[in-house]
Amino acid sequence: MSTPLIELSGIERVFHLGDSQVHALQSITLSIAAGEYLAVMGPSGSGKSTLLNLLGLLDRPDAGSYRLAGRDVTTLSADEQARVRSERIGFVFQSFHLVPRLTAAENIALPMLLAGIAPAQRGLRVRQALRDYGLENRADHRPDQLSGGQRQRVAIARATIMRPAVVLADEPTGNLDRTTGEEVVRLLEELNRGGVTLIVVTHDGALGARARRQLLMQDGMLQQDRQSSSGSSPESCAPAT
Repeated sequence: MSTPLIELSGIERVFHLGDSQVHALQSITLSIAAGEYLAVMGPSGSGKSTLLNLLGLLDRPDAGSYRLAGRDVTTLSADEQARVRSERIGFVFQSFHLVPRLTAAENIALPMLLAGIAPAQRGLRVRQALRDYGLENRADHRPDQLSGGQRQRVAIARATIMRPAVVLADEPTGNLDRTTGEEVVRLLEELNRGGVTLIVVTHDGALGARARRQLLMQDGMLQQDRQSSSGSSPESCAPAT
């Protein structure tokens, strides 16, 4: 049996607010195989975003272990975690998080620049990404010169330019209209069909229903872990408006 891409065991995350404690994650044990397509769902405050931050190595648990491709990443230094994050994990956010002063091409190239990839290789990969995402005629445009859908396409291209094993998408259609949201969902699902593990955090039941596996969070606990027999059905692709 192959090693899961992601293994969480007994994960706890507690935030201290004054004299009180908030148990954002409680006893989370979870295994995710390479190439899976998951949706993490639940109401506000259920622990979805905290779980996403831990999976993306943007936060550390107070207890438990997280193994990524067989490696315990909870014991790594901040610099080591940053390297793993750069090489193995891509992020797509609701608010795009593009650098305003950089062009679309420069935003896409940024992870490679930070990783020290040679300029010639950066140029080749950026040009290919611009073609893949239909952005060739927007390469020199800054974010404020792009539509919402174009900005999210730039964000997805940036998230995948390092060829990560997993893409974490936090409400990826939240700031988009229905038609543009459908386009973004199709792009993400195409990545998954290519072998990338896709984990989507969403309030949107229709988007969540597209995933082949749904995790339901409630009060920091994993309440349900269910498989869907109808994941990625075209009828359920439209995000909520």
